[in-house]
Amino acid sequence: MKVVILAGGLGTRLGELTDIKPKPMVELGGMPIIWHIMKIYSSYGFNDFIICLGYKGYIIKEFFANYYLYNSDVTIDFVNNNMDFYKSEVEPWNVSLINTGARSQTAQRIKKIEKYTDEDTFMLTYGDGLSNVNLNDLLDFHKKKGKYATLTAVQPEGKFGALNINNNNFITEFNEKPKGDNNWINGGFFVLENEIFDYIDDKDVPWEREPLESLAKDNHLSAFKHHGFWKPMDMLKDKKELEKMWNSGNAKWKIWDD
Repeated sequence: MKVVILAGGLGTRLGELTDIKPKPMVELGGMPIIWHIMKIYSSYGFNDFIICLGYKGYIIKEFFANYYLYNSDVTIDFVNNNMDFYKSEVEPWNVSLINTGARSQTAQRIKKIEKYTDEDTFMLTYGDGLSNVNLNDLLDFHKKKGKYATLTAVQPEGKFGALNINNNNFITEFNEKPKGDNNWINGGFFVLENEIFDYIDDKDVPWEREPLESLAKDNHLSAFKHHGFWKPMDMLKDKKELEKMWNSGNAKWKIWDD
């Protein structure tokens, strides 16, 4: 099953980090966040990726073009112009890198990879969100619902600490950044049927607007509620928090073995 990753946005809210590289190439623990996302899928056996490129997409191409070299011991024979590889440790990935426009909105990026999704069902996510969502459970849920699209619904962490106050106006508990107001939001990690392409026309619009709104109106959009870890790398503070989790050995999205 193909996994499509949207990796073409500008990522302006990360400031100077995205002046020289696309957002999915911003590193956590020495590896780009897109690598972390792919490792999540790969841990469930999903190893066939389509990456939608846009802003500075050539940097993503160069990373994967040289990935085997980066992860191998090599001997370079300059006289005979030959290179021998040893101790290669690479993932069993098949990666298609597709140019989908430097300024395209997400719906058009998805439309442009239609011809590369040669199966009825495929997965889709954003190039900046991490989670420990159970992808097998997500896929089973999608199949049972029988809809064209399933998104993973999450409850983001609140911005402020909360107080639990009893009927006598006594504070009984402090909650540090509880889940936000019981509201569910789109956390990415979609499972989609090829029929979704019929909901994307030539207008350059976000996937989250007309296409998803129309799918919902036609009763073809279901929500898989994920109660576990989910966090996007939206701003610099998010990057710092995720980096701290990784360095402390508490990266909850790391569900794979070293």
